[in-house]
Amino acid sequence: MSTPPPPSQPPSGGFGGPPPPPGPPPGQPPAAPQAPGTPPQQPPQPAQPPQSATQPAQPAMPPTAGQPGYGYPQQQPGYGYPQPGTLQAPAPAQPAAGGSNDLRNQLLIVGAAVLAMALIIGGGFWYTSGDAGGDKPPAASASGSPDPKGPALAGSEKAPANPKSKPLASATTQVSGDSVIGVDGSWLTDTTYVKSDLGKVVGYNLVDGGKKWELPLGANVCGATKHISDNKTAILFEEGPATADKKYPQCTQAGVVDLNTGKLVWSATAKSATGGDKPVAFSEITISGQTVAAGGLYGGAAWNLADGKPLWTPKTDAQGCYDLGYAGGEALAVLRKCGGNSDETLFAQALDPATGAPKYSYKLSAGIEWAGIISTKPLVIAANVGNTAKNATNVSDLFVLDDAGQLKARIGLSSGSYAPRCPATEVEQCTNMVVGNGKVYLPTYEHQGSSPTGRTNEIVSFDLDTGKATSDRADAGEKYVMYPLRMDGSNIIAYKVPPYDNGGQVVSLDGKTMKETVLMQNPAASRSQEAGFSPDRSELRYHNGRLFMSESLASKPYSDKEKDYLFISFAAN
Repeated sequence: MSTPPPPSQPPSGGFGGPPPPPGPPPGQPPAAPQAPGTPPQQPPQPAQPPQSATQPAQPAMPPTAGQPGYGYPQQQPGYGYPQPGTLQAPAPAQPAAGGSNDLRNQLLIVGAAVLAMALIIGGGFWYTSGDAGGDKPPAASASGSPDPKGPALAGSEKAPANPKSKPLASATTQVSGDSVIGVDGSWLTDTTYVKSDLGKVVGYNLVDGGKKWELPLGANVCGATKHISDNKTAILFEEGPATADKKYPQCTQAGVVDLNTGKLVWSATAKSATGGDKPVAFSEITISGQTVAAGGLYGGAAWNLADGKPLWTPKTDAQGCYDLGYAGGEALAVLRKCGGNSDETLFAQALDPATGAPKYSYKLSAGIEWAGIISTKPLVIAANVGNTAKNATNVSDLFVLDDAGQLKARIGLSSGSYAPRCPATEVEQCTNMVVGNGKVYLPTYEHQGSSPTGRTNEIVSFDLDTGKATSDRADAGEKYVMYPLRMDGSNIIAYKVPPYDNGGQVVSLDGKTMKETVLMQNPAASRSQEAGFSPDRSELRYHNGRLFMSESLASKPYSDKEKDYLFISFAAN
């Protein structure tokens, strides 16, 4: 039997105290960009001659989705959440009325912005943004396309008898000094909410929010996938705790966690072909079927989900190509970087998840230094072409590929009318976009409502075959700003940021009519705590009348009266 091609071959082509009395909202402040938990990695090793032998790949195993994790469905990718190092764009969230996280978030802007300038190297862009789509969203209200593409799957989320919610549970963190520590990752199944914490991962029951299990890691989590397969998920954690001699441990450990039992199924490191015995550092990890894949500036590696057996290891080929980052879910894809600083080129590849062999390669336009993947089936890539993205979204265009790796549609989003979000340094961490029904759904940028102080927006869609805007439109309503969270069959689950005088909402949007059904109405008394969690930079998980909102960064509160919430939660009915 012949050995399959290695993945490194060159491309072929009411928590706490009561809130203060509400007042009229001021202008919308941007939310803080994400600060990194670890320093930036070093550039990859110089290009080496091709390796004459590679490790045989694991025999192909059919992907199995297992029990879905609601909030990160394995079969419906298209959204993500910030990671340490994510230089997240400002969020158009409503201003918080005294929330405990607000001052900390505002002060983080300065430090993160300075770091962003240090990390992002400007370059010339040669490719101008396309005009597919439209500069303005459809004018109709609550309208839908007549015939959504694909099977008309009914959503599983139903409106409870009483959508009015109450606070369920919350947790705080204890961070000392000026440290900002990553706590990436949260997952919601039928029985358990699981959240990364300082040096551990913790599972909570859904009845009263009590702790079910705790998994000590002895080091902080530095990356987490949004996908679940066989009721397992994957994380990255640091090589050890921070010490006086080593303040910034490297993110070298990959591991799989059983969400039912809280057990660490396995953990592993990877070594590059040119790096000797030193484990390489990763920045992202994902799952597709039975494959766990991690990538970063040193290249990519993969393991079998069940037993941790290596499938491939990091390599840099003679052309200087390496796997920058993977996206998982229903399929496995990679962004592959080739060349040096003056002639860098990105390739998007669909991979065989069992071997890492590319099914096809698509060369992104020259001048695109970074891109994000918002869906792997179909493969949809987000990029800031020619630095034309407006409102700090970092997204000017979406590129839709067909099953042969050919460009099927290009969607232009550079008008400033839309509010997707992609970080500048991660592949699978874009937010505010979901893919389903043959479309991509995203919010419009918030704008003036009908009242002098009201802000609002809409969720609209683009056809993935034509790249054109559809007639889909769902209005958030006066003083609410709405963001898509995930697909639920053919429906869209969305979250409405609370206005200054009420709680937020979770709604289901009908995929055919775009009419909304309220699944949860949160109490006004908890508004200040809820408003501290923005959909742009926080992790929001909803399923079956339970909403969990959590941070991806932890830091010390700025006063003894404040609480640094790791997560808050609500229960309806």
